[in-house]
Amino acid sequence: MNRRTVLGGLFAAASVPALSACASGVTSLDGSGSASGGGGSSKGGVTIGTANFTENQVLGYLYAAALKQAGVKVTVRPNLGTREIVIPALRSGDIDLLPEYQGALLNYLDPKATAAEEGAMQNALTLALPKGLQILPYGAAEDSDAFVVTRETAKKYGLTSLADLKKQNGKLVLGAAPEVKKRRVGAVGLKDVYGVDLKEFKSLDSDGPLVKGALKKGDVDVANLFTTDTDIEANDWVVLADPANLIPSQHIVPLIADRKADDTVRKALARLGNVLTTAQLTELNRLVDKDKKDPEEVADDYAKRHGLAE
Repeated sequence: MNRRTVLGGLFAAASVPALSACASGVTSLDGSGSASGGGGSSKGGVTIGTANFTENQVLGYLYAAALKQAGVKVTVRPNLGTREIVIPALRSGDIDLLPEYQGALLNYLDPKATAAEEGAMQNALTLALPKGLQILPYGAAEDSDAFVVTRETAKKYGLTSLADLKKQNGKLVLGAAPEVKKRRVGAVGLKDVYGVDLKEFKSLDSDGPLVKGALKKGDVDVANLFTTDTDIEANDWVVLADPANLIPSQHIVPLIADRKADDTVRKALARLGNVLTTAQLTELNRLVDKDKKDPEEVADDYAKRHGLAE
């Protein structure tokens, strides 16, 4: 799950240039609307990239299944890395399509953005996206960041919400993927919004075995996980409440290059977005992480069972 694939030429566009506004927003699930003037074509095929964690890989293969059903030739390049890698890859043409998350993507593109509701966030994303990229309709499923502690830690320090962490300033260790140290939904936001001073930040992995193992062993006090992770319930871990709404809405949203965003792609992905629920996505994650099934096989089986693939 944590192997990072190195792409030839991937780093040619290693930074995101100045953001530019696109023409219009997409705020519905029906596949209508566009974030740019159109003109794309999927006839030459679509290359889907994914980030380096289970759920994003599953989503990438779900996108592939839906597009294949619509007659689109598809290549999947899974496990590429973080947003700092995959978005430049999308812009440079190494890949054409990414499964994304509304709030996390908006915070990456515009750290000062305040939109939190899914419709407002979709419009804010439309304005924040670099030229040449657009978002398609967001899906029904969502997966938010969560800051999690063990039941024992919650009792020891009286933790029920992120606001309670301030009472233990200088005492607690946060474990997460390295980029979380500099992200608003991470150490930066915990400090700015809740006044939290950490004892230490430990760079581990993104909702993977390293960070969850560290939480179990007590090597970290707080872990950044995802709400669709079945390990949270299985281990009786406590998700800290977010009274100040640091963590925005995180509906699944396709991020695509204009060059490939034709009606065939739009309709296929909108159909998937309408069908896939948060509970179903959580179960797909479990099949891969717990039952050790292949993410492509899990995605293909789901697509066939729900009429999204032959």
